[in-house]
Amino acid sequence: MKNPPLKIDLHVHTLYSKDASTTLQEVVTYSKKRGLDGVAITDHGTLRGALKLAKEKTITVIPGMEIDTPQGHVLALNITAPIPSKLSLPETVQRIHDSGGIAVAAHPTVFFKLGISRRVASVSNFDAVEVINSAAFPFFLSTYMNRKLAEKLDLPQTAGSDAHQSVEIGTAYTVIDADTYIDDIIEAIRKGVTIPCGKAIPWTARFRRGVREIKRGLKGGYSSKFSIWSKPKSIGKGFSGSEHDSISYS
Repeated sequence: MKNPPLKIDLHVHTLYSKDASTTLQEVVTYSKKRGLDGVAITDHGTLRGALKLAKEKTITVIPGMEIDTPQGHVLALNITAPIPSKLSLPETVQRIHDSGGIAVAAHPTVFFKLGISRRVASVSNFDAVEVINSAAFPFFLSTYMNRKLAEKLDLPQTAGSDAHQSVEIGTAYTVIDADTYIDDIIEAIRKGVTIPCGKAIPWTARFRRGVREIKRGLKGGYSSKFSIWSKPKSIGKGFSGSEHDSISYS
């Protein structure tokens, strides 16, 4: 008997991203709470949290990164070695492919974020387009334009919450017709056996994001260890640097 399709949030940040506050334990907790089968951890410029959480057995965890290029952001899914930021978009995509991963155009047409133009996307050899991003604003217009771009390029469509706080996890997700093995999931995305689903993050969560960004900007970076913006003390050494985490994979 065939297994039901998987629900996977393909764009989740943890406190290993400098602008996010979610601990690795919270990723597991909220993924289960939202009925997800898995997540892709796509922190900005680092694989540290993704590789630590990949040891989790109760949900599927796809290791990845959100990579900054001069032409826009790219989600690198199913990679195990970091890829530098600030490379050209074509070179970034090629390095993702060389690493055995897939390249997804992240929030390609969204306002107030670094998006990817149709012209650039058409020559960059993407594997898929993120058509639903819960953090996008204005959400419905962004989703409409992203879908049009994906259809124009004839590329598979994905969805992800772009969660930077635990409560945002699962507000968008991709339904994928695949087994739970990561390679099967990645191949299904390549083939376009996907259905993007989701909604915008609540206004309360959006407001909290804004407040945290303002506080972080005023303080010029990370604050004291009591702040939600505190950088993990033991990055690269343990499961996370948060005293609130109750499990460790180090």
